[in-house]
Amino acid sequence: MKKILIINGHPNPDSFNFAIAAEYKKGASASGAIVETITIAALNFSPNLKYGYQKRTELEPDLLESWEKIKRADHLVWVHPVWWGGLPAITKGFIDRLFLPGMAFQYRENSVWWDKLLKGKTAHIITTLDQPGWYYRLFFGRPSVNQLKKSTLEFCGVKPVKVSYIGIVKTAKESQRQKWLEKVYNLGLLNK
Repeated sequence: MKKILIINGHPNPDSFNFAIAAEYKKGASASGAIVETITIAALNFSPNLKYGYQKRTELEPDLLESWEKIKRADHLVWVHPVWWGGLPAITKGFIDRLFLPGMAFQYRENSVWWDKLLKGKTAHIITTLDQPGWYYRLFFGRPSVNQLKKSTLEFCGVKPVKVSYIGIVKTAKESQRQKWLEKVYNLGLLNK
C-alpha cells in the first residue's frame, strides 16, 4: 500500500491551496493509499537556520514529527503558491531547518559529491500561480520549481518529481476552480 505525505506550504487556511490539498487527500484515500499531512503553518518551529550548517540547532518536536512522516512516505506531494517567483517564507524555512546534512543528504569527506539519503521516494509539486504556467516557465524560468524540484528534492535523491501548475488563480471563476479540484482529486486517486 502506497504511503503518501501531503505537505501544504500555504500559510492561510482560507486559501485555495488548502482546498487543493484536501482534494488530493480525498482522491488518494479513495485509492486505498495511506495518507498523512503536514500543514507547515500549523507547526511550532523557527524557520530561521540561525547558524547555517556550521552549528546544529536542535529540532523542535513538530519538525521531528514531520521528519518521521517524510521518512515513512513513498510519495511527497507539495502544495504551495508562488510568491515573488518563489516559495512562501514559511515553506522555505521548513526546508532550511529540516533538509539537513546527515538527514536528507550527506556531503562526502574531501569530495565535491554527496550521498542522496531520500532515494526511493517520488514527489509531485502542485503550485498555484497568478499567471499562466507557460508564462512562468518561459519568461521567469520557474524559480520556485527549480529550487524545490532540482535544488532540494532531486539533490536529496527524490525522483521523479512531477509538477502541476494551477493558474491564473486570482481571476478564476468558481467553475474553473472546480475543474482544477477535480484534476487534483484524480491525481490523488492515481497516486501521482
